[in-house]
Amino acid sequence: MPSYPLSVAVVCMSNMNRSMEAHRILRRKGFRVRSFGAGSRVRLPGRARNLPVVYNFSTTYEEMRKDLVRKDRQRYNSNGILHILGRNERIKPRPERFQECRDHFDVIFTCAESVYNKVVEELWVREQETFQPVHVINVDMADNLEDATLGSFIICELCERLQQADNLEDSLVQVLLAAERKTGKSFLHTVCFY
Repeated sequence: MPSYPLSVAVVCMSNMNRSMEAHRILRRKGFRVRSFGAGSRVRLPGRARNLPVVYNFSTTYEEMRKDLVRKDRQRYNSNGILHILGRNERIKPRPERFQECRDHFDVIFTCAESVYNKVVEELWVREQETFQPVHVINVDMADNLEDATLGSFIICELCERLQQADNLEDSLVQVLLAAERKTGKSFLHTVCFY
């Protein structure tokens, strides 16, 4: 078993729903966790499907919430966005972009294949400094409240099993195979280096 807590990152596109729900659950379980978005901007559902509300990553969750309340409290309350922003405010001040973080993690979980591709590409183009491995694992989940919670529980269970393993490198494949059998999902996985 590792003598230190697993260092974990969770990445979705906007650091709004999926990565923040996993952040909340993992933090509660005592993991060292950070969450990120991999997109260029934070996008939230707008008045029409093709018209999202867009913010810079520097905008705080509180500023977003106040802006949406001013725009249409009823709409953003009924679609759950105000609830999500309230949860996020209790976790950290603002969304963060993965591409701007230089911290090292043992495992990075992504929440969609497109995000997995962005994270792996970002890690490959960075100059390697320590040659420490980082495992990037995709746990695909739809971007809604229910699937974010279910996917976050899968991520949490994977983290718990990896934390209990004698050797992360030797155990990872077996942990992923067991999770695939249990959940019926398949998980993309690659190893990158810092």
